[in-house]
Amino acid sequence: MRLTPLDIQNHRFSSRFRGIDPTEVEGFLHLLSEDYEALLKERDALEHRVRDLEHRVEDLSRNEKVLQQTLVTAQTLSEDLKRTSLKEAEVVVGEAEVKAEKVLAASHRRASRLTEEIRELKAVRTRVGAALRQTLESHLQLVDSLTAIDEADQEHDKVAYIAQAEIVEG
Repeated sequence: MRLTPLDIQNHRFSSRFRGIDPTEVEGFLHLLSEDYEALLKERDALEHRVRDLEHRVEDLSRNEKVLQQTLVTAQTLSEDLKRTSLKEAEVVVGEAEVKAEKVLAASHRRASRLTEEIRELKAVRTRVGAALRQTLESHLQLVDSLTAIDEADQEHDKVAYIAQAEIVEG
């Protein structure tokens, strides 16, 4: 059974012949009960503090677990994001390479077509030049023949004029 400070204060010792001084005993018991009461209050306060600290430790432990889980989740998400970003970058680069190859192939095809068109245009220019030369030469021949006819007509006109003049004079 535990003693309370009140038990200590109210305790009475039996008297004997030549026993101890009752006033001194009562004073001592009074001091002892006050110290005992102070110790009990301190113990109660410490028990309350221990309970509060235990609750705080539990809360901190739960928070630590949550933080650890959050950290693991954040690391996992970070790694997933890195992998996803790398895959997306590879896809973008691959698409860019495919587009570049298509553009390059289209450019080569266009250059080939333009080279072929240039060759065809040069051939047409050569044919047009030859046809124009031939047309000019035939026109020159025509002009030459017309000039010859005019000269012949003029010669004929001279001869006719002279003949007419002789007839008139004659």
